[in-house]
Amino acid sequence: MRGKQAGWVLAAVVVVGVVAQSHGANNGAGNGADERDTVGPRSAESSRTPAAETTEPVTPAPPSTPPPSTAPPRPSVTPASSPTTAGASAHRPARGTALAALATLPVKGRAPMTGYDRDRFGTAWLDADRNGCDTRNDMLRRDLADRVVEAGTNGCVVLSGVLADPYTGSRVPFERGGGADVDIDHVVALGNAWVTGAFRWDIRKRAALANDPLELLAVDASANRQKGDGDAATWLPSHKSYRCAYVARQVVVKHKYGLWVTAPEKAAMQRVLTACPGQPLT
Repeated sequence: MRGKQAGWVLAAVVVVGVVAQSHGANNGAGNGADERDTVGPRSAESSRTPAAETTEPVTPAPPSTPPPSTAPPRPSVTPASSPTTAGASAHRPARGTALAALATLPVKGRAPMTGYDRDRFGTAWLDADRNGCDTRNDMLRRDLADRVVEAGTNGCVVLSGVLADPYTGSRVPFERGGGADVDIDHVVALGNAWVTGAFRWDIRKRAALANDPLELLAVDASANRQKGDGDAATWLPSHKSYRCAYVARQVVVKHKYGLWVTAPEKAAMQRVLTACPGQPLT
């Protein structure tokens, strides 16, 4: 009996040992699996940014380009190609021309002729430049060809010559004392000067105008008398090729002395000078 009990005890010990050994092996395998399951994946999980998991969704910014307008497109106009600008530039007279100077003259109505007299412009044919010769003979010497002067007059008195008349385009012989075929014309007639500003001047300024070589021209006497006190609106030289130079000379005289033009006078001047826009202001 005792022998059987001892055998059972021994068998039980063996069984218990086998069971314990088997249980230890299973625990070891389980622990290894747990470490792989928790360390590997959790390490990867811990590398993520927590904020990325918890941040609320961000609303995208609106596009920088505004949505297309439903209004019809407006045509773009480049200033250089603007018809108004181009037209103004194309018709603007060049500087230094009579046409440009005409644009600067004031436009007013005619003043009355009240008080006008040739004597209001000083004694006729003064020696304004003090060269010893009167203004009339100065102009004859300047404008006549083949001239002959009287001896003993310091070359002043012109006895004869030939005029290439700018008003008619003809040749006019001149002989002192032989008839009044040649006149010395005031390009801006003194009567016209009076009604466009000279009535306000003192005698010195009027005399300066009446004896200014720019204002004076030797011409055919009959053409000069047809002109009278007329302006460009009422009289122009019959020699058409001289009209540009004639009107330009009137413009420069008026510009120099501050005289104005009437509206019809300016329109007539502009018509003439438009045909020769490069006519210099001489």
